[in-house]
Amino acid sequence: MPNEAQSEATHVDVLIVGAGISGVGSAYHLKEQCPDKSFVILEMKDTFGGTWETHKYPGVRSDSDLYTFGYRFKPWIGAPIASAEEILKYMGEVIEENDIDDNILYGQRITGCSWSSEDSRWTVRAIRLADGAELTFTAGFLWMCQGYYDHENPFVPDWPSMDQYQGMFVHAQLWDPDIDYAGKKVLVIGSGATAATIIPAMAETAGHVTMLQRSPTYFFCSENRNELADRLREIGIDEPTVHRVVRAQITHDQDLMTKRCQTEPDAVFEELKALVRHYAGEDFEFEPHFTPNYRVWQQRLAFCPEGDIFKAAVAGQLSVVTDTLETFTEKGVRTSSGEEIEADIVIAATGFRLSVMGEIPFEVDGEAVDWHETVNYRGMMFTGVPNLAWVFGYFRASWTLRVDILGDFACNLLNHMDKIGARRVDVAMRDEDADMQILPWIEPDNFNPNYLMRDIDRLPQRGDRPEWRHNQDYWREREDIPATDLDGPEFLYDGERRSRDAMQNAAAG
Repeated sequence: MPNEAQSEATHVDVLIVGAGISGVGSAYHLKEQCPDKSFVILEMKDTFGGTWETHKYPGVRSDSDLYTFGYRFKPWIGAPIASAEEILKYMGEVIEENDIDDNILYGQRITGCSWSSEDSRWTVRAIRLADGAELTFTAGFLWMCQGYYDHENPFVPDWPSMDQYQGMFVHAQLWDPDIDYAGKKVLVIGSGATAATIIPAMAETAGHVTMLQRSPTYFFCSENRNELADRLREIGIDEPTVHRVVRAQITHDQDLMTKRCQTEPDAVFEELKALVRHYAGEDFEFEPHFTPNYRVWQQRLAFCPEGDIFKAAVAGQLSVVTDTLETFTEKGVRTSSGEEIEADIVIAATGFRLSVMGEIPFEVDGEAVDWHETVNYRGMMFTGVPNLAWVFGYFRASWTLRVDILGDFACNLLNHMDKIGARRVDVAMRDEDADMQILPWIEPDNFNPNYLMRDIDRLPQRGDRPEWRHNQDYWREREDIPATDLDGPEFLYDGERRSRDAMQNAAAG
């Protein structure tokens, strides 16, 4: 019956929120490294996939290579840049091969999470969307894998006179695959990874596509293949080894690229231009539409397999307008410079609306949690919030690289708590952190995408020391996080700092 509550709470050792790329990977690590832990995954959608289930616009694909976006424990054997369909198939295989499906409850909207210090457990309230039943779960540990943006309400700027437009308006995140755009004039507003994906896919059959951008974006053009992977396969190397070696090669090259973007950004831009010209021709003009006003990698670098968006421009299928939108009109939009752009379909590729912890209300001992008042520990745990880990990935490297790193960390932490007989773990400032400066989540001159800058005051804060920030540096974290001393002074077990001797005695007893 609708709104019928279950008679008793379902208890598990670990509750994972979300069955997307983070939740599925975390569940694998939990099963492998903590096999005696009971767990459940609560997923709001009717199936797994998260981002790859939400987005259905034409051409939807990864903008990271699958050798690093795929999990370290399951070899990727396809092209480096994969479609949403291929990624969902890969995730489905992970779930099936590791018997994870029995642990997933779909169609569950979480309405609140409350921590009780008296019981050392979380109470999670949810509504089963199929019938409105109210469900309750309790868990010793929460593993938040719900992502970082609102899957139901994308960001749409408050443009003037949108109600006057007589054509079809849709945000790319809410695209319906049944929309017929063949032969239509299409206007795409935005120039990031979504626009870079949707434009070449639509240009093949649309009458014409126009991209309206406030400012240009950097693009990286390359063949959709990995030469090293192809060569290793050719000489008979097994797939797990291919996956491991190619993954190492890609992360090595990305590290060099990231450092060069800071030390010699102009040289990197010239190299990016050369890659574009390889596909678009030596006389391709970059001014004014393809010369960004920020440093390379200060925002995400959009990947273009085979230079497809530039090929569309050269073929006359795509026009680019760099200007601000002044107003909508009956037939399209008018820019600030007075240019009229007519369109049958307007697609907003304007990005995400940030969602902190899935907008779920949290309480600790009856007090509401304001995440902005917390300080993050390595971007995954938070002062004042016990027994909780959050998976937030990388901007300049594949998200999943951090899923694997934090999977190891969380499992090591859970096993350590069992070893010393602790039911609760907190992170807290050390004596040496007493004078630490507290700052916004991330430095704007390091990485400044609009969706973060719009809501930076909703995110947890950081310190100016390595432990108290998400530094966005995979190449450093892959060494630092596995080396974390779980007996260090930043960890409180059962509400107190314990000496190493006391912990060893408790474990022995």
